[in-house]
Amino acid sequence: MLILVILYTLLIPSCFCSGDVFNISFPSFDSSSCGNGGNLICMGSVSVGNGSLSITPMDPNTAIDQVGRVLYRHPVIAWPAYIVTTFTIRIITSPIGSSRAGDGMAFILAQDSSPSPRESYGSYMGIFDKSTQVEFDTFKNENEPDANHIAIDTTSIDNPVAVKSLNSTGIDLKGGGEITVKIEYDGWTKNLKIYVSYAGEPLVSFLNHTIKMRGTVPNFVYVGFTAATGVLTETHQVLSWNFTSIQLPEQSLGIKDKKKSVIVLVAFIAGLLVLATIVAIFVVRAHRRNRKRIAKKEDIEELIAISANGPKLFAYKKLSKATHNFCKENLLGTGGFGSVYKGTLSDPHTTIAVKKISSTSKQGEKEYLAEICTIGRLRHKNLLQLQGWCHDRDQLLLVYEYMPNGSLDRFIGKSEFLDWPTRYKILLGLASALVYLHEECGNPVVHRDVKPNNVMLDSDYNAHLGDFGLARLLENNGSVTTMIAGTPGYLAPEVSFMGRATPESDVYSFGMVVLELVCGRRTKGMMDENSLVDNVWRYYEKGALLECVDKMVEDKSEEEQVRRTLMVGLACLHPDYTLRPRMRKVVHIFMNPDEPLMNLPETRPIAVHLSFNSTSFSTSTTTDFGHSAPGEIHTE
Repeated sequence: MLILVILYTLLIPSCFCSGDVFNISFPSFDSSSCGNGGNLICMGSVSVGNGSLSITPMDPNTAIDQVGRVLYRHPVIAWPAYIVTTFTIRIITSPIGSSRAGDGMAFILAQDSSPSPRESYGSYMGIFDKSTQVEFDTFKNENEPDANHIAIDTTSIDNPVAVKSLNSTGIDLKGGGEITVKIEYDGWTKNLKIYVSYAGEPLVSFLNHTIKMRGTVPNFVYVGFTAATGVLTETHQVLSWNFTSIQLPEQSLGIKDKKKSVIVLVAFIAGLLVLATIVAIFVVRAHRRNRKRIAKKEDIEELIAISANGPKLFAYKKLSKATHNFCKENLLGTGGFGSVYKGTLSDPHTTIAVKKISSTSKQGEKEYLAEICTIGRLRHKNLLQLQGWCHDRDQLLLVYEYMPNGSLDRFIGKSEFLDWPTRYKILLGLASALVYLHEECGNPVVHRDVKPNNVMLDSDYNAHLGDFGLARLLENNGSVTTMIAGTPGYLAPEVSFMGRATPESDVYSFGMVVLELVCGRRTKGMMDENSLVDNVWRYYEKGALLECVDKMVEDKSEEEQVRRTLMVGLACLHPDYTLRPRMRKVVHIFMNPDEPLMNLPETRPIAVHLSFNSTSFSTSTTTDFGHSAPGEIHTE
């Protein structure tokens, strides 16, 4: 039953819908984001630079009475819907933390894609028109608690329906730090929830309020950001943005209020019948089978009965038919927990990949449940999408979207060729997926097994990170402490010696993938782990870093980009996890050729890990970073 509770808790928030899913993902921004053909409409004082959107100007001399608005180019459904958006913002004052600054910014659901109304600068934040928004206010007006609060507006920015000071959280909007916000709206309960934290830290529930979206905005809206300054100025930046809107069935929203009591009664009776049915099934099977076998199956079947809106439940017969009874001709590959087969569904005609968990795997079922719990609630364009599952005839099956170009490992050190732009696109996609897992999906997720075999490529060679069988949610201390899990050659030193998995250990694994893809050479496991890294460091120390690049990469015009990529890989592989860059920094470097690199030492840093009995500790010896202060590295 514990497994059931865990699955139910993790799956339900992401499985409200049976309708369309719409997703927006901007791990960072570049000039094409707002240009012709871009996905954003940038109006007023909006500009793009250094991987971020500046909604108001950076120059204080030109920032007075400015208004900027940026909207996604296409409308999205606002109701009936389940909406979740996560974004990272930064508000810069001059000087940093100045109390004489204003006025703030807002996340907005606008009726149309028109610019901000005239004269809407200052405390209006570019908003006069009827809309719903969450404002981040840095100027104290009448009836407001202070100059550091969040408010929810539905009809007028002058009359917020909910407002709360951020002072209790320790977060300062004007402090110049990167702040991550998650906004979640449940079309069933009409509840809007706001979570907030400094970037890289766990999100904290901050403000809840009930609103009827139907009564405040149209069925379809334009989503984005707006900001303004008055006599007092500040710069409002958006560093990343993810948005998902999931259409809910119309009848589930209680549209006819006069029938609400009837609906509640019917739902209650239906729930009792379902519960009674589940209990009856459990009791009957308990007399027929061994309790251990029942426990392995009923937990999942009960979950499916309770949460029918989760990843689709497939019948074993249907998947067997789709894969021609899991024949060898359809075998795509074999891993530690089972095999993957290509399949074809007839209605509708769809090509799928089916992972069949090995019956001999001791960890197989645990990894199966972990993958459903983890990937079932995640949505990102660079994550492999879980389409469904099957738990029948003592078989554990997972169904994914099919990736025509297979996994990345088949292109490394093999005859298969990838040009440099494609390799670079793959690394950027993989980095974006890790930013989402570590910072943008709510509770941070540590993948724990980032390697080329788990990076799938679609028909356009876009990267999709998959195989979440080892993934875990972070504990309160920011790490996962468990038995050593992962693949030798990609394990960070602190994982191998102390069993501690963190986002930084994923960064280490990413660094190894970078070296493999750029050099065209695989690492061979624990005994040979350092040879590839040693080789790249030797070339770096000689000032000949490009000599280790895969000879099949002949694009001389991108040599500087290749060099920067290798330096990113080396920085990610630093033996001291506290000195590795965050994945957001990596994405900024990949997106912006002018983004400063991390400083690397002149020679390879060395880590020494000692273990006595059951107590482990580590020390690291590092050389100075370039000509900067000892141990300095820039990762922000």
